[in-house]
Amino acid sequence: MSKAVIKNPIFWSDVPDVDVIRVGNAFYMVSTTMHVMPGCPVMKSTDLVNWEIQSYIYDTIEDNDGYNLKNGQNVYGRGQWATSLRYNNGTFYACFVCNDMKKTYLYYTKDIESGDWKRYVYDGIYHDMSLLFDDGRLFMFHQCGDIRITELKPDGSGILEGGINQLLFSTPKENIGLRCEGCHAYKVNGYYYLIFIEWPKDGNERRREVCYRSKELLGPYERKIIMDDDMGYHNKGVAQGAFFDTADGQWFAMLFQDHDAVGRIPCIMPMTWEDGWPVLGVDGKVPHEFETPFEEGEKFDMVISDDFNHSENKLANQWQWNHNPDNEHWSFTERPGYLRLTTAQLAAGIIDARNTLTQRTEGPNCTCETAVLTAGMKNGDFAGLVALQSNFGTVGVKMEENKKYIVMSDKTGELESVELKGDKAYVKIYFDYEDSRDIAEFFYSEDGESWKRIGRELKMLYTLDHFMGYRIGLYNYATKSLGGYADFEYFGYKRG
Repeated sequence: MSKAVIKNPIFWSDVPDVDVIRVGNAFYMVSTTMHVMPGCPVMKSTDLVNWEIQSYIYDTIEDNDGYNLKNGQNVYGRGQWATSLRYNNGTFYACFVCNDMKKTYLYYTKDIESGDWKRYVYDGIYHDMSLLFDDGRLFMFHQCGDIRITELKPDGSGILEGGINQLLFSTPKENIGLRCEGCHAYKVNGYYYLIFIEWPKDGNERRREVCYRSKELLGPYERKIIMDDDMGYHNKGVAQGAFFDTADGQWFAMLFQDHDAVGRIPCIMPMTWEDGWPVLGVDGKVPHEFETPFEEGEKFDMVISDDFNHSENKLANQWQWNHNPDNEHWSFTERPGYLRLTTAQLAAGIIDARNTLTQRTEGPNCTCETAVLTAGMKNGDFAGLVALQSNFGTVGVKMEENKKYIVMSDKTGELESVELKGDKAYVKIYFDYEDSRDIAEFFYSEDGESWKRIGRELKMLYTLDHFMGYRIGLYNYATKSLGGYADFEYFGYKRG
């Protein structure tokens, strides 16, 4: 068999805030998914090229109006942030902050692939923390700019009373727009290493990765820039992530890059050591392609098609709901071979819609389509596909005054409407992320073969209120009365 070859980015899709560990011969990765549920995917690889979504750390974080999209509340751009993944003495740990709850969550399990996690909850925001196990003690390194260290109880069950809890050091302020954050902490060969992103206002003026090191836990710490490269892409620095070793002692790093509307995409690079400092990349650059020491494993897809022919109400791991689902109002079994979405609560629009089922989208371009069967819809219902971010675009079927219309809308309102003669409509969205063009186009068909454009192009924008790359979503929401349903015959996905 041939060696696996990494082609960066390893995913051209929104997989931000990565953390990676190795246990035995397996690599495990977690990423931020914020307001979509289930959340914080656990991805596994044996070759660093092919990653399978094994499970999720939680089905839901909290059960309140914000997470349930009720009473005008939401948690877009909040929820789970920047998880620290660690393994110690047979137990896996995953720790993250929810700014909306002003709490920090530490999940733990013996079996990382099972999805069976328990948790401890701390009051307070330990922003972008990294866990570090050190000779029977457990620490968090956290905050932005003014970096703090807080000692936990050895089992992670709470803050250790009387333990270390202090400012560790302050990072430079001069000519820095974003001071150090996104900590990842390690102890290697007697050194403590803390790596961060920062965003300077001078020089290249892009995100870069910096490292602090010390022989002593509490310092003093030395500082060095260890990666400042954009891979030739619009001055968008590759930064924030993890480094890790292989079973035979080779080292790699995984960092991510802002890629505009598609989201934040991860890249892997070789890493070596020089005078006790980590050296990332090749000649200071992130390589576009390089061979790994591993035999290539099975290929896995980040986004998938789905025929919805499932014998139980269980989603493939690529699917996530926008906010907490209402599990009484979706089904594969009510009409076998279809996904049925029954309206769960009234919504003012797609941003408020419960039970919108989503996947990531991918660059450089991709196409998503579905067929919507509308016989169960009620007046005021709207069902179809959405290019989901704050600046959204939809194409679907809307029922008004006992008539049905294929409609393309964006956040400004309806842009084009065509009366639907029958009870079935095919709808499609094309996403073009090539060189950050970031355009979505919308189509419909009444036979699934002859397609027509509808509405206008959507200029996709990565905005911080959602803080997420564009997703494709299947939706059915009600504006007037509940109980209507739409049946989705399939979800078709094609990259390229």
